Amino acid sequence: MQPENDWRKRLNVYIKLMRADKPIGTLLLLYPTLWAVWIASEGQPEFLTVAMFSLGTFLMRSAGCVANDWADRNFDGHVERTKNRPFATGAVSGKEAKNLIVALCVCAAMCLIPFSWQTWVLALPALFLAFTYPFMKRFFPVPQFYLGLAFSFGIPMAFMAIRGEVPAIAWWLFAANVFWTLAYDTIYAMADKPDDVKIGMKTSAITFGIFDAEVAMLCHFVFDVLMIRVGLLLGANWVIWTALIIVIMWQWQQYQRIFSRDRQACFETFLSNNQIGWLWLSAIAAHFAFV
Repeated sequence: MQPENDWRKRLNVYIKLMRADKPIGTLLLLYPTLWAVWIASEGQPEFLTVAMFSLGTFLMRSAGCVANDWADRNFDGHVERTKNRPFATGAVSGKEAKNLIVALCVCAAMCLIPFSWQTWVLALPALFLAFTYPFMKRFFPVPQFYLGLAFSFGIPMAFMAIRGEVPAIAWWLFAANVFWTLAYDTIYAMADKPDDVKIGMKTSAITFGIFDAEVAMLCHFVFDVLMIRVGLLLGANWVIWTALIIVIMWQWQQYQRIFSRDRQACFETFLSNNQIGWLWLSAIAAHFAFV
């Protein structure tokens, strides 16, 4: 019984290291990719495409989390929200983490087998951004922008995989997602702001100072404007514009919650961006259903 119990304990550690028990990050990375899949396929994506991009997103987000925790192994113990992560508690070794990263990346690469070599080429900058992001927090004043670039590369990859090209609408969607990521991850950083100041970490919440909440809302505004552009290029119907109005209402509610700068309120507000992601996905899918 002992070996079986040990195996289960290691699996539980790896699940926590990959943040598989906290799917919000995977969802926020997956939604924009699926927006692109639905648009590129004009509302009729193949099951294999959806499945491979969804699985690949989960695997790469997991690999990124492991890499991030390894890079932050000397910092997480000093942050309230991360003090119980596997590296902070000494539950995992650097060798284990590196082996897990390699395994996850190999599995993610296998998800690209059905697609063109150009799609593989676009995966390279995505890989580079994902694994250099943790180090941006050491010196780059707005690492959330860098994260936005990393979180957006599924968009051109999806278009290349489906259409064999990356048209203008893909880059407008890419830009929109960069600002959405900057908005919600700034709110996320607001929850950790006191700890990040103490340990010398760079975040957009620290860089923007007393205007952190307002700049987050400005980024939401730019996101909305860019999504309007995407909608116009789509020849969007009433479903898209209704979704936009609801999203703006939700964003205003976010500002009302984070205005106090309360740490728990900021974290819960960050989580609420999940509903923006699924609403836009539903609206894009409905747009093509009504065409």
